[in-house]
Amino acid sequence: MNNLYQILKENFFIIAGPCVIESKDICFEVAEKLDSICKNLKIPYIFKSSFDKANRSSVNSFRGIGISKGLQILDQIKSQFSIPITSDIHENWQIDECKDVLDIIQIPAFLSRQTDLLVNSAKTGKIVNVKKGQFLSGYDTQNIVNKIKQSNNNQIILTERGNSFGYNNLVVDMRNIKIMRQFNTPVVFDATHSVQLPGGYGKSSSGDRDFVFTLAKAAVAAGADGIFMEVHPDPEKALCDGPNSIYLKDFQSIAEKLLQIYNIVK
Repeated sequence: MNNLYQILKENFFIIAGPCVIESKDICFEVAEKLDSICKNLKIPYIFKSSFDKANRSSVNSFRGIGISKGLQILDQIKSQFSIPITSDIHENWQIDECKDVLDIIQIPAFLSRQTDLLVNSAKTGKIVNVKKGQFLSGYDTQNIVNKIKQSNNNQIILTERGNSFGYNNLVVDMRNIKIMRQFNTPVVFDATHSVQLPGGYGKSSSGDRDFVFTLAKAAVAAGADGIFMEVHPDPEKALCDGPNSIYLKDFQSIAEKLLQIYNIVK
């Protein structure tokens, strides 16, 4: 078990950053601010941003700047701020490209049952964070955990991000947090994707950030070990998931209160 995973098992932590890599400047602005806040609060922090969003609603939606340029920016952030990095992969060939930069390999919710993707990610020896599919129950994630463990990797994180509730809507079942923690892995609550309204704008997803903090508080109170949040300097102009991203200026207040709740629960 590497030192980072041990830290995540023993402390409240935050995974956060812009949904997608739009530019180096935006990523560095967010990383610097969030790193500073989390260091002051003594919260372990992992920077996250996607080099490619392969599951956008429309073929014309902005997907990112690509794996080569994206990994360069992520590696620079990792080096300059000395913080762990994560990003999501969608295909097996991306694993070899990413494994030397990413500290945590993130598996998107839509791909959470893709056996080869899970097994090959596990074989890197990296921490694997799997987002629970919107179509899965908390109990179903035991099969995910078993796939990774049987690939000789016990460094697993499970992330709750809501379940499909009719069309263009998600609902969060907080029971899943307790259920998934039974599998002896840290459980993260994805506070921003959980308020997403998939396909709500027709050619893109919408969302309601007003509920992010409410659900995050409930998740920490229910036993979540960490929180995932999309953070942007100006969500109204974000090129991906702006409606459910939180403002960079609001992050510190949210982080402080979540830490207080965690300490009370603990």
